[in-house]
Amino acid sequence: MQGNSDKVNALIQGEIIPRMVTVRQRFEASKLEDPAAALREQLERVRQTIRPGMTVAVTAGSRGIDHIDLLLRETVQFIRSAGGEPFLVPAMGSHGGAVAEGQLALLESFGITEETMGCPIRASMEVDQFASLPDGTPVYIDRFAHAADGIVVVNRVKPHTGFRGPHESGLYKMMCVGLGKQKGAETVHNRGRRRMGETIQLMGQQFLEKTNILFGVAILENAFDQTYRLFALLPEEIPEREPALLAEARDLMPRIMPERLDVLVVDWMGKNISGTGMDPNITKSFAHDYGISREGRARKIAVLDLTEQSHGAAVGIGSADTTTRRLLEKMDPNTTYPNLLTTGGTDSAKIPMVFDDQRLAIQAAIKTAVGADRANLRMVRIRDTLHLETIQISEALARELQDDPRFEFLSGPEELPFNENGDLF
Repeated sequence: MQGNSDKVNALIQGEIIPRMVTVRQRFEASKLEDPAAALREQLERVRQTIRPGMTVAVTAGSRGIDHIDLLLRETVQFIRSAGGEPFLVPAMGSHGGAVAEGQLALLESFGITEETMGCPIRASMEVDQFASLPDGTPVYIDRFAHAADGIVVVNRVKPHTGFRGPHESGLYKMMCVGLGKQKGAETVHNRGRRRMGETIQLMGQQFLEKTNILFGVAILENAFDQTYRLFALLPEEIPEREPALLAEARDLMPRIMPERLDVLVVDWMGKNISGTGMDPNITKSFAHDYGISREGRARKIAVLDLTEQSHGAAVGIGSADTTTRRLLEKMDPNTTYPNLLTTGGTDSAKIPMVFDDQRLAIQAAIKTAVGADRANLRMVRIRDTLHLETIQISEALARELQDDPRFEFLSGPEELPFNENGDLF
């Protein structure tokens, strides 16, 4: 793809980028000081589920959960101490390019290997159908997990990026999408986006009733993505406890406190940040056909780069309005498209306007923010949708929020420090 012409650049180079003020947003900061000890205490209440000699599959997902390597290792050691024979299975649907090697590479990027975990990792995309929904929809499970004597499900509980229901991202989803591998994830999505909440609930119940789920480890994180609380839940406890944990997780989520934004600048998007690259619970950039309100979305969103940990997967770039050539060149269809072909969410990879440098991408977002008061632009810049404590806000917003106790003013106002190439980093 060729670069922008002088004619195109001339249309946007005159746009004034406001001076920015660095502020700290105040969120709930409580966390577990010793997550490993807290998990060991919780696991003792489910010790009776492990029989000596039984093989136990433990799920390992594709999300960047705080201390996930530590928590999985503690779970493995607990199972072994109770006489079980643990092993890990990648439980991440179609992620990792929908191939076993790609899923192993994702786990390794989180520090999860056979050496660090002290147990085998059995990776395959093979599945078994073990149940059907009342309408005939098949329910699938990872073949290695299905052959084990028991299964332990480990996941963070949090609001999903694309649907609402009593069970969103959590233990239910880890079962029917994670353990379902690519085929299971595709089946879930093919039942219809607007029915995702219903499908997750129905399929999850099939797992609880017809497979040997021993227990689940449910993790809650605070606004700083630090381990806040965790629980070991017996199968019969999961249906009732998970919705309450989801509600608590929603309250704990960080957010961009300034409202009615003209422009939102996101430095980094990526699979290690959110399943959709940028969490729409933060940006409000939900797809219309998911049936979730987009109220609160900035007029325009500029995203500047793709994380290395994404391995080229740019799912969610379609939520942006402008981006950079640097990001586009990192995008790999071989890791981006399998997820979209599985879910049907082709809108997630639609390419926004692409510009040669980060300054032009921001200026283009400002120029196209129809209805914005250019003299008092309401603009926010964030590192990514995971890290929202320290953000930058435009001078106009700073004047409005100067007496708001939710904000601590740190520095500025100052010009954004673009280098000679027109980039911030």
